[in-house]
Amino acid sequence: MEDVLDQQSQPLGQDGESEIVTEDAAFVHGEPPQDANGLPKVDSKVEVLHEKVTKQIIKEGHGPIPSKYSTCFLHYRAWTQSTRHKFEDTWDEQRPLEMILGKEKKEMTGLAIGVSSMKSGERALLHVGWELGYGKEGSFSFPNVPPLADISYEVELIGFDETKEGKARGDMTVEERIGAADRRKMDGNALFKEEKLEEAMQQYEMAIAYMGDDFMFQLFGKYRDMALAVKNPCHLNIAASLIKLKRYEEAIGQCSIVLAEDENNVKALFRRGKARAELGQTDAAREDFLKASKFAPEDKAIARELRLLAEHDKAVYQKQKEIYKGIFGPTPEPKPKRNNWLIVIWHWLLSLFYHVFRRERLKAD
Repeated sequence: MEDVLDQQSQPLGQDGESEIVTEDAAFVHGEPPQDANGLPKVDSKVEVLHEKVTKQIIKEGHGPIPSKYSTCFLHYRAWTQSTRHKFEDTWDEQRPLEMILGKEKKEMTGLAIGVSSMKSGERALLHVGWELGYGKEGSFSFPNVPPLADISYEVELIGFDETKEGKARGDMTVEERIGAADRRKMDGNALFKEEKLEEAMQQYEMAIAYMGDDFMFQLFGKYRDMALAVKNPCHLNIAASLIKLKRYEEAIGQCSIVLAEDENNVKALFRRGKARAELGQTDAAREDFLKASKFAPEDKAIARELRLLAEHDKAVYQKQKEIYKGIFGPTPEPKPKRNNWLIVIWHWLLSLFYHVFRRERLKAD
């Protein structure tokens, strides 16, 4: 597929870099499991991490495990073991948790023990005793956890930063946060060039985690522009990967995040159009491609997608025409009316009688 060009005539590949990133990426970005309410069924070996913490691996990760004071980014869901009541879900909130190992909140001690044993990309089921959770008293605010509640966690470690000082995002200046996110994006680009695709995509996800909604709402002017110049390309690279993985609805969501900030972004319009076309949403896809073509009128990839849509519409029309033809059969030929000869002769006799009568009357006159 030919790359789409943006307004600056940069290749629509890996955004923010000169090298081209194709849409061949495989990406796992902390997507929730299909059953979003119940505990996952796991049959892997039970690892005893602590007297009160056990772990079962759901999906293997890669690379090293985090050390003390690493800044970890993770998604998790939590249930009370006795009632199976789910009391927290960061996937639903679309906001990964930032945890500095060794500086975690007291009620997350058991969760931190589990995370400290995990590799990037790993997903696991943890069982934590109440002593390392919300304790004897529980929590009557948010989240609502009863007293003496053992907890089950489904956790995915997106990735982590090895930082000796364990500096949290909230303690960073604006420049430090944007810089940390940009380094993650650059790390993702380097990994992608090495075809370490899953690792690269996790770096993009962590870059986005540095720039959550609460942070972006505080930015104006050049700082907001600086942040978007890092954040938007990460979303677009994620979208390209999701299209390749045929996860079209998620790709549309990633593109829509970018378009909420920049409604005329050619790359976002193009990739959302492709995802919509794959889902059969041809009218919406055509709308995206036509809008993109206004800002990149010479782009061959956009013209090609519009041509494919037109060919698709024509093929659908022809198919429907054949289907309806088969249902109702060929149009019947009009049959010639059969003449009733008795009526014809009768009309002829009446006409003859009329002429004879008229002639005799004229003679009499």
